[in-house]
Amino acid sequence: MFVLAVLLTASFTLAVDFSILTVALPVIGADVGLGLASLQWIATVFALCAAGFTLLFGRVADIIGRRRLFLAGIALLGVSSLAGGLATGPGVLLAARALQGLATAAVTPAALSLLTTSFPEGPQRERALGLNGSLMAAGFTTGAILGGLLTDLLSWRWAFFVNVAVAVVVLVVAPFVLVESRPVSRPRLDVPGAVTVTGGLLALVYGLTGAAGHGWSSPGTWGALLAGAVLLILFVVVEGRVAQPLVPVRILRRRSVAWGNLAGVLAFATETSLVFVLTLYLQEVLGYSPLTAGLSFAVLGLGTVLGGVLGPKLIGRLGNPSRALALGMSVQGAATLALVLLGESRGGMPLLLVATFVGGVANLVAIVGFMVTATSGLPDGEQGLAAGLATMSQQVGITLGIPVMSAVIGASLAAQHAVLTAVRTAVAVNAGLCMLTAVLIAAALSVGRRGDAMVLEHRY
Repeated sequence: MFVLAVLLTASFTLAVDFSILTVALPVIGADVGLGLASLQWIATVFALCAAGFTLLFGRVADIIGRRRLFLAGIALLGVSSLAGGLATGPGVLLAARALQGLATAAVTPAALSLLTTSFPEGPQRERALGLNGSLMAAGFTTGAILGGLLTDLLSWRWAFFVNVAVAVVVLVVAPFVLVESRPVSRPRLDVPGAVTVTGGLLALVYGLTGAAGHGWSSPGTWGALLAGAVLLILFVVVEGRVAQPLVPVRILRRRSVAWGNLAGVLAFATETSLVFVLTLYLQEVLGYSPLTAGLSFAVLGLGTVLGGVLGPKLIGRLGNPSRALALGMSVQGAATLALVLLGESRGGMPLLLVATFVGGVANLVAIVGFMVTATSGLPDGEQGLAAGLATMSQQVGITLGIPVMSAVIGASLAAQHAVLTAVRTAVAVNAGLCMLTAVLIAAALSVGRRGDAMVLEHRY
């Protein structure tokens, strides 16, 4: 229990960091001298480092030890958060956010691999992954609420200082409860693979985040996306030729790993971007304040916690995790589609609250299914890599969703549609992506899994 508490605390804190500064961005910019056009970099530099270096640190955890990397990452989180809270200029603030992103890239895969190796494959691990998934998803929603409260009641600087307190507690407790974990034979670091995949992910995330600010037609956006695609293709070529690849091709050929991670990207992209779309609706259409809009997502947070509890139970009931994944995405899609009925009146708030609650439950069922699908059936020596892939999918999904929905809304507004019409269009696209994911997973992973179902039935 102590192991689980430490790892879940770290995961929740890192998830909160993705969104805790969102509401406070204008205030932060005014305090540190960062212009309105540059505010996006407070989120962008964090996302660049968090997503770009995750896969690399997943392998580093296998090499130097997952416990050691976990503790080093938590220490970096504490130091960088202290620097961010004390920052008086944009340079220090952005550097602190970049270091927070690196800490996230180090801690998240290390924590996930420590979690999967601390519990045997089966119901115990699935319950642990369910709690981990629910707290990570709830953390994204909680961050928006907590950021608004801290900014209004104290100062935006406390959004950084909270991390310092959490880091100190974890660093005091973790050495006594976490056991070192690494493969029996220590692998070598695949430097060419690390360079190409890190560069490719950095370029990809930069292009996606740039699309929100400059549009999809910008040469900078397409240049970054093209560079990212070329580097990732080169990474695949490199992995097929080196003796100890960063990502063995045999793992990528596993249907559960490949399709599970694709579903993970879409599960995180759809739900986090829906929060963005509904924030626009609540503020621009209904006229709510940022704090009230943030508090409106509390019911979504409750739904994610419930979904994390129900996820493992549904996996046992349905027979394999891919079925839970497909079911979760289909229910999430239906709940999201109901939101196209929202109008200009605040009388639609009950529909919004019910639909986001149901969608939150379903999204976490899907996320638990994704985590179990993408990490099951692999030896302990490859859990760091599997955790790195799963974490990368999560962070790329969070980063990818908002620019895509921003582009949909921007295209609708460019056609001289009202904000409400643009929101409805984005909601419909979001729901369609959920349904498409459910269909793809059902076709790719759920067919022909009777043997897996018999194994799971035996476990339960």
